[in-house]
Amino acid sequence: MSLFTVLILAVVLAGIYLITIYNVFASLKIKIGEAWSQIDVQLKRRTDLIPNLVETVKGYASHEKEVFENVTQARSALMSAQNPKEAGEADKALTSALGRLFAVAENYPVLKAQEGFLNLQKELSDTEDKVAYSRQFYNSVVRQFNEKLAVFPSNLIGKLFGYKSEEFFEAEESERKAVKVDFSDKSDKKE
Repeated sequence: MSLFTVLILAVVLAGIYLITIYNVFASLKIKIGEAWSQIDVQLKRRTDLIPNLVETVKGYASHEKEVFENVTQARSALMSAQNPKEAGEADKALTSALGRLFAVAENYPVLKAQEGFLNLQKELSDTEDKVAYSRQFYNSVVRQFNEKLAVFPSNLIGKLFGYKSEEFFEAEESERKAVKVDFSDKSDKKE
């Protein structure tokens, strides 16, 4: 083999490697978009359930105006979030507001026993599970992308094409703690 043939072979192999790594980055970017879309779908589903939940609780606890306003504001913030960081912050506020709403519902045993409220509560719980799974999938794909962007030699190729690290959808410190919600009927509560 001549030196010229070896050089051509090296350039071809380098080109194939470059194309392969570029395609990996492009594929991961598409997966990140898909994963974010799944989070967005589940968060929208949750925000769609909230007005029904608020109206159901309002029928029993109409004097809790501030709680309802906080839920509505948090829901609006989540619906207008444009990126994972904004969505994470809005999601945290909404989770907190929903916790206060459920605390209000705790004072109304008749409400807690109502079929509509129970169905909404179950739907919201199912949606929370789907949001958690979607977050996990999103963060997994972001980790793969960021890892590829950090390791040599793919980091050189990623920088060459202008790729930047993606943000994780992170839980706030308060979300890392287990939340205890008890909807059991307390004998000392009155209707």
